[in-house]
Amino acid sequence: MKIGVTFFPTVGLQDKAASQYYDECLALAVLADELGYHHIKTVEHYFFTYGGYSPDPVTFLAAVAARTTRIRIGTSAVIPAFTHPIKLAGKLAMLDNLSHGRLDVAFGRAFLPDEFEAFGVPMDESRERFDEGVEACKALWESENVRFEGRFHSFGPVTLLPRTVQRPHPPVYVTSARSLDSCKAAGSLGHRLQLVPGILSLEQMQEALRVYRAAWADAGRDPSDAEVHLGYPCYIADDAEEAYRIGRYDDERNGAAISAAVSSWGRVSSSSYPGYEKLADTRLRAGFDQKLAKNKILAGTPETVAQQLATVANRFGDNLVVSLNLHSGHLSQQESERTLRLMAEQVVPSLPGARSAV
Repeated sequence: MKIGVTFFPTVGLQDKAASQYYDECLALAVLADELGYHHIKTVEHYFFTYGGYSPDPVTFLAAVAARTTRIRIGTSAVIPAFTHPIKLAGKLAMLDNLSHGRLDVAFGRAFLPDEFEAFGVPMDESRERFDEGVEACKALWESENVRFEGRFHSFGPVTLLPRTVQRPHPPVYVTSARSLDSCKAAGSLGHRLQLVPGILSLEQMQEALRVYRAAWADAGRDPSDAEVHLGYPCYIADDAEEAYRIGRYDDERNGAAISAAVSSWGRVSSSSYPGYEKLADTRLRAGFDQKLAKNKILAGTPETVAQQLATVANRFGDNLVVSLNLHSGHLSQQESERTLRLMAEQVVPSLPGARSAV
């Protein structure tokens, strides 16, 4: 098991200035590098407190790369539907060079109607734009004199500069919310997989992993390379009630942020996103205690969080990359630092086979 950090802001101007949030996250990234964590990742979102302080992951990750030496940096995720593939592939290739080959690239489809509307992109095209964007970026990284003919973008022959440090390209992750077809496609194409435990049942998670790993093996690939990324909110303190207190508060604020961001699903539907209209119904959203009971949130003392991670490993198998969402901006930098240190110094050493380098 490898362990890293994802920054997913859910704050806005009424909470704290963006510059303060970035400063706090950069300080935490430096500490994570010093403690030996595996990665730092951040998201791409717009307009809302739900991720809106991170419209360009590459900009933030370039700042992380300049301040760190060992830790991997990653997108979680960039959205091909909103950026021309030449621009996107070029920015990411530049970041791979600035980090001296420490980049992981996760691509996502996006799911917020207001973002698609602002970019003038029909939601029903999201799957095709995603597939075409990933294909085009990989072609630009892998080859020279690339000629590309797609439904949405055609170009070439062109040779992208700079070339990526990692050859043929940085590791590629794709995110799947609920689609087993997406999991199968990721395995067949040799992409690593990102799943969101918070929105899937245990049975759905296990079936998604079974489909993905079977497709990976059927394609003749080494099973040990089939990494799966799982993200969890995380709150650790020596006193369990303190961890639950800050976790409950952060979860409530995060819930308010996502409720505002997904409210437009109450007036929108898309054949490409079956069932997503339910996101607008806040009555269906689980609370902190329900998530904790189902192991969808990591919280408590170092001992209890170690037990939770052991359960994650037992349920979901090998080659897991666990990413801790520990600083949405509502907690203090010191509280997030405490979680980072306790995870590195007390939790990870007690895990059998943990390979976070902590």
